[in-house]
Amino acid sequence: METEKWFVSDATCHELYPQPIRDLARRHWTPLLVAKKAASFLVTDPGVRILDIGSGAGKFCLAAGFHYPKAQFTGIEQREYLVQYANAALETTGLPNVSFIHGNFTQADFRQYDHFYFYNSFYENLAYTEKIDEQIEYSTELFEYYSHYLYKQLCNAPAGTRLVTYHSLETEIPTDFHVVHTDINDYLKCWIKV
Repeated sequence: METEKWFVSDATCHELYPQPIRDLARRHWTPLLVAKKAASFLVTDPGVRILDIGSGAGKFCLAAGFHYPKAQFTGIEQREYLVQYANAALETTGLPNVSFIHGNFTQADFRQYDHFYFYNSFYENLAYTEKIDEQIEYSTELFEYYSHYLYKQLCNAPAGTRLVTYHSLETEIPTDFHVVHTDINDYLKCWIKV
């Protein structure tokens, strides 16, 4: 019951974080409804391993991990301070099936995961978007590089791999991934590789 209270609403979930991190939620953190819908598609079997690409303060993994305790959720995030906040929230919630990695997603071994969640973490590289901070480099070239890198990783994924995107431009999705469900005004898309 203690853990459940954090996932009653977005507002209560945001209380896991200090105010400066809460202030980023509207633009950068996955809403609880989205997390639950995405996880329901991604969790195909007990023990399934799901990677959140650019996990920020960890809200998706925490919410998904709460609702689907038999799946494993891992978030990778390049900003160390956000990983620290994610780990602090994880400690508070006590979820045993969630973990966070500090690093650029290009350092992740995609073969270690079955399915993927992507809330367009590359988008802030485009000049006209709100940034999380000014601590990392931003550029259109990085947006294109990251999109192409993810595209190549997904090309190498086996048939049956599932992907959920939220607010994606879809430049990172190979043609052998097919949309099987959309939700939330088509911002949320569920894909399966054929």
